[in-house]
Amino acid sequence: MPKRIPVPPQKRLKIRPFPFVIRNAENPKVSVIIPAMNERKTIASVIKQAFQVHPETEVIVIANGSTDGTAEIAQKIGARVIRFPKALGQDTGRSIGAAEAKGDILLFTDADIVIKTKDYAALTKAVEHGVDVALNKYLGPTGKTHVHNVVLAKHVLNILVSNPDLKGASLTSIPHAMSRHARDLIGTDNLAVPPKAQAIAIYKGLHVRSVHEIDVGRSNRKRGRSRRNDPVEALIVGDHLEALDWFISQSGERGGRSDHTRNRESMW
Repeated sequence: MPKRIPVPPQKRLKIRPFPFVIRNAENPKVSVIIPAMNERKTIASVIKQAFQVHPETEVIVIANGSTDGTAEIAQKIGARVIRFPKALGQDTGRSIGAAEAKGDILLFTDADIVIKTKDYAALTKAVEHGVDVALNKYLGPTGKTHVHNVVLAKHVLNILVSNPDLKGASLTSIPHAMSRHARDLIGTDNLAVPPKAQAIAIYKGLHVRSVHEIDVGRSNRKRGRSRRNDPVEALIVGDHLEALDWFISQSGERGGRSDHTRNRESMW
């Protein structure tokens, strides 16, 4: 008869007390939206910095598929937590948080990178002063012989939607902010595909501007990635192709550009 191996009792998540507790504003000016999956090491610090961006702020954490206590930590601190037992799509949490936000300004960030309050404030202040969508100026590694496909896709999209001044600034990068008006015009569902949301914003005449550079490249943990294996790369490039397809469907196959004086009939 095989010997039974005792199964150890399930470990309870230990959540240490935190020296601060936030109180979400009842009528917030700024809504900070933070998708999170297993980020217990950084979530408290991210929330603390985000909450200080404005005196009237609410923090919304979308905890999707977390099993390490991320949701419990965020809730203990005082953030509003929306939980999902399974992992959502790459940017679906942004869409969900945006739909729940009450603020006049929506600020989007991630739970795995601690960004200083002053950097967040540069984005929200730009929206306060009339920018509809305020982007991070960070362009990624561009000074290379072989440019990364994601960096290239960002530049191509901005050129084709006739906003080349943005260079590689993108809603794909965090942090970024937008007005409630921009959210409503873009549509919360479309925020799940950031490049498409950017194309919609520009096509509909919103003021989209890169306003402040925050180097998130150094801080971003490249989990499961290498030069030859980047599971997110194909997804992001695909999102840009979807954005281009939407833009062409709205503006025509030339992207709204004139054919000038070409007489194509003379070719026949």
